[in-house]
Amino acid sequence: MSIENKKTIEVYKKIASKYLENCKEHEAQDREKAKKKKEKLQMFIRKSFSSLPKGSRILEIGSASGENAKYISSLGYKVTASDIADDFIKESRLKGLETIKFNILEDMFYQKYSGIFCWRVFVHFTKEDASAVLTKTYNALEKDGIFIFNVINRETRKVENEWVDFPKEYHLGIDRFYNYFYKEDLDRLIKQVGFRIIDFHKEGGDNDNKWLVYVLKK
Repeated sequence: MSIENKKTIEVYKKIASKYLENCKEHEAQDREKAKKKKEKLQMFIRKSFSSLPKGSRILEIGSASGENAKYISSLGYKVTASDIADDFIKESRLKGLETIKFNILEDMFYQKYSGIFCWRVFVHFTKEDASAVLTKTYNALEKDGIFIFNVINRETRKVENEWVDFPKEYHLGIDRFYNYFYKEDLDRLIKQVGFRIIDFHKEGGDNDNKWLVYVLKK
């Protein structure tokens, strides 16, 4: 586990409640845009997990408020939400979700899953962290299991990584570590682990190029 990720985790433990408040304020600025964005993500989740039978076990890594885990559960899957910050865990449990305290880089998986969902979490991983997480998720998935995750596209950034607190979006008053990935580098890591890329697209930002979105199969 990198020192960058460790320090960022400590930040989230301190400001998780503020992060949740900021998310609500951000959505309130343009409710129609937020609604369309949510519907698009839900359609993507539904399609990406559609090969899994109802009742399949799915883990979300980094659930924050638990909103995505709640939606996945509504599709008929047995979902476990997870996070590292107590305030995130509390918020997720208030939605009726089974939620565990879990650090993907340090904690062990104690069961196999048919699907793992990890949204906007890889942004805080170094290349070494990302490689470790890909390996651990591969080993934690059942045969033909699905892993969904996204990263910020290095092509849209001037630097490879940085400590930053974005002034307009989810401003928290304290810097967090962000790492950006070239698709070619990430593809190579994915294939080294043994995953198959079954779906990929870019989205977000001014040119629909900010995020690299992956659906992998074991």
